[in-house]
Amino acid sequence: MKQSVFVIGNMDCPTEEALIRKRLASVPGIGELAFNLMERRLTVDHTLPDEQPILGALREIGMQAGPVPSSQPGACTRCEADGAPTVPARTWALMAASGIAAIGAEILAWSGAAETSAPVIALALLSIATGGLGTLRKGWIALKTLTLNINFLMSVAVIGAVAIGEWPEAAVVIFLFALAELIETLSLERARNAIRGLMAMAPETATVRLDSGEWAERPAAEVGVGRFVRVKPGGRIPLDGTVTAGASAVNQAPITGESMPVEKAPGDPVFAGTVNERGAFEFRVTANKGSTTLDRIIHAVQEAQGQRAPTQRFVDRFARYYTPAVVVFALLVAAVPPLFFDAAFQDWLYKALVMLVIACPCALVISTPVTVVSGLAAAARHGILVKGGVHLENGRRIRAVALDKTGTLTHGRPALTDVVPLVERPPDELLQLAASVDAHSEHPVAAALVAAWQAPGGALLDVADFESLTGRGAQGRVAGRLYYVGNHRLVEEHAICGPQVEAVLQRLEREGKTAVVLATEQEPLCVLGVADTLRGHSAEAIRDLHTLGVVSVMLTGDNPTTARAIAEQVGIDDARGNLLPEDKLAAIDDLIARYGTVGMVGDGINDAPALAKASIGFAMGAAGTDTAIETADVALMDDDLRKLPRFIALSRRTSQVLWQNISLALGIKAVFFALALAGQATLWMAVFTDMGASLLVVGNGLRLLNAAGSKAEA
Repeated sequence: MKQSVFVIGNMDCPTEEALIRKRLASVPGIGELAFNLMERRLTVDHTLPDEQPILGALREIGMQAGPVPSSQPGACTRCEADGAPTVPARTWALMAASGIAAIGAEILAWSGAAETSAPVIALALLSIATGGLGTLRKGWIALKTLTLNINFLMSVAVIGAVAIGEWPEAAVVIFLFALAELIETLSLERARNAIRGLMAMAPETATVRLDSGEWAERPAAEVGVGRFVRVKPGGRIPLDGTVTAGASAVNQAPITGESMPVEKAPGDPVFAGTVNERGAFEFRVTANKGSTTLDRIIHAVQEAQGQRAPTQRFVDRFARYYTPAVVVFALLVAAVPPLFFDAAFQDWLYKALVMLVIACPCALVISTPVTVVSGLAAAARHGILVKGGVHLENGRRIRAVALDKTGTLTHGRPALTDVVPLVERPPDELLQLAASVDAHSEHPVAAALVAAWQAPGGALLDVADFESLTGRGAQGRVAGRLYYVGNHRLVEEHAICGPQVEAVLQRLEREGKTAVVLATEQEPLCVLGVADTLRGHSAEAIRDLHTLGVVSVMLTGDNPTTARAIAEQVGIDDARGNLLPEDKLAAIDDLIARYGTVGMVGDGINDAPALAKASIGFAMGAAGTDTAIETADVALMDDDLRKLPRFIALSRRTSQVLWQNISLALGIKAVFFALALAGQATLWMAVFTDMGASLLVVGNGLRLLNAAGSKAEA
């Protein structure tokens, strides 16, 4: 089974989707069809030798289709950006002529001329010819394929109006419908432009260092991994890489959603599509064009747009029965009163025609993809990558969130927090001694001591006779004197652990810190505290979750004392320690049984089983991490845990807008049906109302584009 992707320039509404489904169903060798109306993409699974039968079938029903090469990274986005339809001047001129002719016919009729007089008919025909031929042509295609869509219903309404002598009304109806379709197309194009604009594409060229040592402009697609690229101040970074020379501040908003530029120095990562604020620098390329973090995000968003969210699936099923039911009802309205109650046939036929005009559920059906995609775009714009509308909708149901400690609530690396002298010597001098001995150790705690001393530029002392003491610490001679740096067990072995040392050790351990003692053979000199420090926004994120009514639970492999200490600092409701991966799975099962929908936040790799088990898995710090982007349901593109409550708040707001739009679309139609039955509605009013409803729900859905930047809301 092969897969082909097509961009269809005039596929805007579920009307076209239904027509395409019906036509391609008769082509042998075609399997699954996947539609993305917002990107105008059609994905076809097929066993055909080439794509010509598909293209031919699409062109038969008036679809402007073109294939997208599967080998072209990000092709759909670029085709859509380059081939985005605009309304040519000729179309606007024809629309103007149609409008003037329709209004002229109405004015003649209002001034006393008969609606079937030659001047009125001439003006009406001119209006239909200049503004309505496209609609009538689509109506004929719908008739041939036996498809009940808005073009077929509108064609029937116009022909019916002409048949009963309502020439001016037929002209106004066809003009208003064509104009409303143009406005709807432009409105949806604004939505597409806003969605495409959420991530600025990386530049197509890069300044590369050649083998000769010279710098030259080259297409970014030709720059391989390992090459060196230079970026000027104000320039956009073309590829992912690691800084090798220079320093600057980089605006990473297109990738991580961070509001402030991030300082970059040698060794720091940079991402394609981000902006160099100031200072030139060089970087070594780590990802080819098409494989950068930005490319993966774009691909993920495109895939998410193509998926049907729960509400959208519900609306699609509803619309499948709604339109035929309304058409049958309209036929009964036209036939029953004249046949059984001796009512005027022309009056009830007119009412039935009005009902046919508003029978198409375009406003109802298009409201869901526009709203969901706007929500996805709003999230991605702020560094929250949602892997589908289903997760965006289900986020509102989260009642409990389980969080890993290391790398999620904390930075994931130990740092020096305390230096407690036990003798009359300066703390800096004691830290220098401990760091000098530990500089020869590979233990993470030792690395924290060394980093704390060297960060401000401190020099290490010479150490002789270094020895690593497995499970206890290390020892070495400085200026001929033996020093020990180790844990509680080490000082007890040397019988130098007195009450003062015990008190400091117990205090630090209660605070969730790892305690290290610097000692000589005769006495302890100081106690140093090392801890995996909290992220700056962890406590705020937990408060925001509680504001939303979400319970917070910590699941960690650390000991319960450390777990409780961290939980108290950030305000977590429930802390569970000493958990192996299988224990975390059991904890997720327990939370699901108690709360229903449960989120799990981890680093996307070592917490993968728990992330998969949870209702929604969140990967922390996913920028540049293939595994996190590919496996998580939601990826938080930097290390800001506050994005989690923002996602839940956005999910709740998206749900509100979805149901607002559904209520608006159905409510407007219900009101107009009542007016039509009462004889208070006209055909042109029906057209105006139907297309007005479509524009209203599109505009309401687009409000979500600014939603993710706000604080969590209950």
